[in-house]
Amino acid sequence: MASKHQHQSVADYIAAKETGDTETTSRIVREVSERFATRTTDGSEAAALLEATMTTRLGQRRTD
Repeated sequence: MASKHQHQSVADYIAAKETGDTETTSRIVREVSERFATRTTDGSEAAALLEATMTTRLGQRRTD
């Protein structure tokens, strides 16, 4: 299945947030922030992640 997101991290973030996986979303935000701070990404990844944080609802984490 092809992702509509340019960055795998953004697709992974959205998938995790939609399932309520806040541990994974926090890890992804941390990793992208570190890449941006060290300039190992051009900023488009951070911008796309910021948009995803504002537009993706937190889902319910399954307990079964």
